[in-house]
Amino acid sequence: MNETATLWWDTGNQSIRYIEQTLLPGEYAIIECRSIERLATAIKRLEIRGAPALGVAGAYGVALSAVLSDKNDMQAFMAAVRRDADLLRSTRPTAINLAWGIDRVLASMAPAYDCDDACSRALAEAEEIARNDTACCHAMGKHGAALLPDQCTVLTHCNAGALACSSWGTALGVIRSAVDAGKEVKVIACETRPLLQGARLTAWELARDGIDVTVITDSTAAHLMRKGIIDAVVVGADRITCDAVFNKIGTYMHAVCAHHHAIPFYVAAPHSTFDPKNTERDVIIEERGRDELTVMGNRTYIPDGAGVRNYAFDATPMELVTAVITETGVLHPPIDIRKLLSRISTT
Repeated sequence: MNETATLWWDTGNQSIRYIEQTLLPGEYAIIECRSIERLATAIKRLEIRGAPALGVAGAYGVALSAVLSDKNDMQAFMAAVRRDADLLRSTRPTAINLAWGIDRVLASMAPAYDCDDACSRALAEAEEIARNDTACCHAMGKHGAALLPDQCTVLTHCNAGALACSSWGTALGVIRSAVDAGKEVKVIACETRPLLQGARLTAWELARDGIDVTVITDSTAAHLMRKGIIDAVVVGADRITCDAVFNKIGTYMHAVCAHHHAIPFYVAAPHSTFDPKNTERDVIIEERGRDELTVMGNRTYIPDGAGVRNYAFDATPMELVTAVITETGVLHPPIDIRKLLSRISTT
């Protein structure tokens, strides 16, 4: 299997490098990011996307700010880093991992005795977050692979693969691990409108790995479930509250259909995606720009006089989720998130 990093710290140039995902599959390009403003733009434009990858990007972003900020005065230095952190935090309101990565690095800087020490701590913590993300994905993959039959066809939505993490993937990590274990897995990838992350990114990743993948329109999924072609649904998550899973728009539709057809619906996500403070009603669902829906290539598909609602995510009620696959094991709803995270923090 290919295991190429999605984003990483370039020690020699003191910068962030990442795969520019909006260009795939037509072009594979590595971008060097040397400013917080450029990183914020990359996140907003979905050049960097996927909940775990956003956590890593947020962590590296704080480290980059620490590298770039003036180090003559500790108070002014930390104020500048916090301003940059707030800018990054504001780019994607629904995905919780972004703020989680930012806050972890900021917390690691608190004991620093001077600016250089704070900078070193920030870089060390960001690198640890990236390393741990990869380890979590492999652990999730192992736990999730055990849930899949030896021969199966799995439906997935959007991209919860290596491109959405530091490497390996969450939902696709489960699939990769199952294939590595010798299971015969075929994948049905929903194209995922409007930006086609399933068609462009998931299909690219799996085809590159030699895993059997077929792309369908999002609206074909229920038809295939009714025909008995789908054995399981495996998706990622951008935030998990006690009562709902937030993921790419269209996920709820697949969960309802899977429930109706008695097909297991699995969510693969690390503990960093769990939100112990909020419920579904507290979470802001990001709405994105009109052009993502109205324009493809050089052609406009919706007239100027028609309105557009471009939701990036939806919420799937927890009662429709068969299990949540995490790095420490498989959880079956209902899930006491506060108790879970508290137990993990003491081990």
